[in-house]
Amino acid sequence: TVWEKHFAAHKAMNLGFGGDSTQHVLWRLEHGELDGLSPKVCVLLIGTNNARHSESSPEDIAAGVRAILDRLAAKCPQTKVLLLAIFPRGADANDPWWQRCEKINALLPALADGQRVHFADLNTAFLTSGGWLTKDFAPDLLHLSAKGYELWASALEPKLKALLAP
Repeated sequence: TVWEKHFAAHKAMNLGFGGDSTQHVLWRLEHGELDGLSPKVCVLLIGTNNARHSESSPEDIAAGVRAILDRLAAKCPQTKVLLLAIFPRGADANDPWWQRCEKINALLPALADGQRVHFADLNTAFLTSGGWLTKDFAPDLLHLSAKGYELWASALEPKLKALLAP
C-alpha cells in the first residue's frame, strides 16, 4: 500500500532483498542487474546486514558501499544516487548494534559528491522525541512496520522529488 501510494506513479522498481549485504548487491550488479536500464534515480540503503552478520569493520562496510556506487556509475552513469544512512538497530543509542550502524553512517556522507551521489540520513523520522526507536515503527527494532514504511516514504519523497526535477 505504501509503495503504491508513494512510488508507483514514478514507475519505481524495488531491487531490495531481505538479508542483502554489499557483496550480494555487487554480485547482482556484476551479473546483469540493471543491464539495459538507465534509471533517473537509485535509492541505495545497504550495510545493516554486513554490520550484524560479519566481523567487517565500519570502514570495510563503507568500502563495500563505495564499490556499489562505483559499479552503479559504470553501469548507469546518468543515474543519480540517493545514498541513505543505515536504519537504527535496537531501541536506542545505547544498543551496541545501533552504535555499530552509526559508526558506518558516519563514514557514508564522504561517499557523496553532491552531484551524482547524494546522502540523506532519514532516521530521525523513526525516532521518538526522546531518540528511541519504538516497536510501533519497527516491531523487532529493525524491520519497519507499515507505519514505519509510511514515515520513511514521507521523509524520502521530497528528496526524490528534488533529484527527479529537471
